[in-house]
Amino acid sequence: MISFPNETSEYRTAREKLLQKEIELRRAMEDVAVARRALPMGGLVPRDYVFDGLGPGGRPARIKLSELFAPGKDTLILYNMMFPRHPKETRDVATSGGTAKLARPDQPCPSCTALLDQFDGAVGHLEAAGFNFAVVGKTALENMLTLGSDRGWTNMRLISSAGNDFKRDYHAEAEDGAQLPLLSVFHRDADGIRHFWSSELDFAPAEPGQDARGIGTCEPLWNLMDFTPGGRPDWDEQLQYGEACCH
Repeated sequence: MISFPNETSEYRTAREKLLQKEIELRRAMEDVAVARRALPMGGLVPRDYVFDGLGPGGRPARIKLSELFAPGKDTLILYNMMFPRHPKETRDVATSGGTAKLARPDQPCPSCTALLDQFDGAVGHLEAAGFNFAVVGKTALENMLTLGSDRGWTNMRLISSAGNDFKRDYHAEAEDGAQLPLLSVFHRDADGIRHFWSSELDFAPAEPGQDARGIGTCEPLWNLMDFTPGGRPDWDEQLQYGEACCH
């Protein structure tokens, strides 16, 4: 047992009880990870979707899904961001930077943008560990690249699905065309590219009073807030705070 300066016995007793819950949570998280890894083979991707992206030399090019897999790296983690934002989104738009030139309905989702701010720094480590990572939006490639420049993203591969049905086929687009946030994982084997897993928790009913938390276990911002006395505030990410457009 450890203790910190000037803590009371009441605090230590309560903290030890909480520690047991944290141990149970860690155990449950590992059980879920084991079960996820044990999933049967997912369905083969029906076609080699073609996206707009940057090719050799940083020039705009048509990029096949299969080309998002680097040699020797057979797993692709792909985040479907809401770009354009959801039609019912009411948060402020970017007011500076290239993204500010877009009309309100065409601007990106603030929450997706904030999440990708956090992911960008992790991508270099992911790639070094043997994974591929990309972000897809259903907006023009130019808009994706402009947002990346505004935000200072330097590591993530940005692609556009404006010219294909990928997001509709893989449930990152509603029937009315509204964009949905979804993290998906694809794996390449001898038969082709297979869908392995997606964050379907967003489609399940949320517990009363709780956020859906589709990929809550990998959201640093909100998880850090959970460590504080007040927990998660009644607050939402924005595209800018004060005078700043981005960070």
